[in-house]
Amino acid sequence: MKSKFLNINKIVLSIAVFSLMGCTNLDEKVIDEVLGSETADPEAALAAAYSQLGDGTFVDHGNVFALQEYSTDEALLPTRGSDWGDGGKWRAMHEFSWDAGSDVVKTTWNSLNFGITKSLTAISSIEKSNSTNRALFLAEAKGLLAYYTYTTIDLFGQAPYRDPNNINAPIQIKKAETTIDALITEVEGLIPNLADIKTQNTHAGRFTKQAAYAFLADMYLNRAVLKNKTAGSFNFLEQAVNGSGTDMDKVIEYSNLLINNPHFSLESNYFHNFDINNDTSKEMIFSIVQKKNTDKTSDNDLAYMSMERIQKPSPDNRGTNASCITPEFYYSWNGNHDDPRFQRSYQYADGTWFRNDGTDVSVPSSSKVEGTGKPWFHFNRGLQVGQQYGPKLLADGNFDMTADGRIKVYKLFTEKNTTLAADFTPELNFDNPSESVFTQAQINRGVRNFKFEFDPGYGNNGTSGMDVPLYRLGTIYMMRAEAYLRSGNMSGALADVNKLRTSRTNNALKNNTPGVALASLDQNTLFKESGYELYWEMYRRKAMIRFGKFDLPGTAKPASQPYRRIFPIPQATIDASKDFTQNPGY
Repeated sequence: MKSKFLNINKIVLSIAVFSLMGCTNLDEKVIDEVLGSETADPEAALAAAYSQLGDGTFVDHGNVFALQEYSTDEALLPTRGSDWGDGGKWRAMHEFSWDAGSDVVKTTWNSLNFGITKSLTAISSIEKSNSTNRALFLAEAKGLLAYYTYTTIDLFGQAPYRDPNNINAPIQIKKAETTIDALITEVEGLIPNLADIKTQNTHAGRFTKQAAYAFLADMYLNRAVLKNKTAGSFNFLEQAVNGSGTDMDKVIEYSNLLINNPHFSLESNYFHNFDINNDTSKEMIFSIVQKKNTDKTSDNDLAYMSMERIQKPSPDNRGTNASCITPEFYYSWNGNHDDPRFQRSYQYADGTWFRNDGTDVSVPSSSKVEGTGKPWFHFNRGLQVGQQYGPKLLADGNFDMTADGRIKVYKLFTEKNTTLAADFTPELNFDNPSESVFTQAQINRGVRNFKFEFDPGYGNNGTSGMDVPLYRLGTIYMMRAEAYLRSGNMSGALADVNKLRTSRTNNALKNNTPGVALASLDQNTLFKESGYELYWEMYRRKAMIRFGKFDLPGTAKPASQPYRRIFPIPQATIDASKDFTQNPGY
């Protein structure tokens, strides 16, 4: 059944109560909710709050990802010939021409508001229950509410709230500058009632003590920005909200609790954090659990959006030729292409490598797609530049195979311009430099990002069993390095950056060599290192604002005013409610 909320344009914030159908085990994704009676199963209500992390919010490219990545120097989604025009809504995110009527802005606002609503519903339901897990579930629900609220005030500067125990209570508008301290205090107060990860049946998909530590480090790192996001500079060394020390001391304190926890360790294969089976990664602290083909929370966008249509992981799958990285971000890797996070080649079980350099003739077909049993062609991971190679689909719907049953490898040409080589170029060279628009003859432009593994299961382009990390150990090392740097501890910052660099190793094709340590570090170098570790993880916009980079001009992006660091409240919400006022500049 579809969710039935009270008028979505009236802020989506009445305290809905959900009755859920099917399993309510919190290890599963339960999503089939409906506006129900005055009481609800507290476990089911909490599962609904968790499920909203998926359901597009943090897993679809056109939601939080679009605002946090397409607005940066890292990513863009240009119009490519007849594709991805869509009224200019994707280009607007990178060209900085979005406004209060933007469909992408509205979608993200509504999704986050659904998360707030479902979290408030869960709190209300749990507080009325006599469950033996009442304290634990209530702490998790309040943690989720804080996370949805934090993301909303980060992106929009304000967020709605209503007392979960009083359905007739008026809506309150929480402003970023006054709410951030309250959120920090709230989450710190939840810690005694939260479970340690892997106790009480918890895992990285649940809001545990460790998720709270990561979240608190994030909030303290960005606290100065949220208190005055349009300022010319930020006081990162302000006295902490609670206890002694500065904001950066708190980032370090909470990071230490994770870095020193034996449950977590850095993966030598960086890309395992983004594999379909990444639930086995030792870095996962808080992630969105995706269960393929079981519900609407499963999404393949983080992998699907960058693949060319001619790139086919199985005979039933293809990419969509949409997003790419900017020349600025690609060239930031100059001199660092041997970094294990830049690119990784795939090796099949029989030892065959897919090098993607024209030397491959064929690869084994022994790797099979779940649900169909058809051959699975594994593309390489990381940043894909230059001529691309892969399988050819025949008229009968199967891959072209060798006589002994291997998948033939061909030079690829773009699907919608079959004489144009699929040669991904770092330079974009738009005909109009201020508009990210390509003709059909230019659609091969842009280095693509295959950081996340494409899940071809059941021949479905749109679903994935890959968990989406919100906080992982690499994120924590990067946050602590920045806190050290802003505190003047350059040796500590350098040690953390080098820990990330040297813990990652290349594959056997490059003799399993580790990344190379840096001899020194400054702010600009740390900003680049942040990109190397955390690209495509919905982190970049916040980092660019902290480092003073967000307003700068770039490819198809003009120099922008500080008000653009905050997105507008959707006009539909402004028109429907007197509770909100529009953000300055819009």
